[in-house]
Amino acid sequence: MNKRIIWTTALLVSLMLLAACTPRVEVAVPDKPITINMNVKIDHEVKVKVDKELDAVLDEDGELF
Repeated sequence: MNKRIIWTTALLVSLMLLAACTPRVEVAVPDKPITINMNVKIDHEVKVKVDKELDAVLDEDGELF
């Protein structure tokens, strides 16, 4: 009976030590809002004039190619 009490006490102490070592995870909301800075530069060129001139040349001389 004496060994049973010692075994039970050792088991309870080990369970208490394991419970004390469990990690704690917290999720906190930031004070400031999250900002995403997207610096995007969009450059494009419209070459409609060149295309129209090329169409006119090809219409005049259809046997170039």
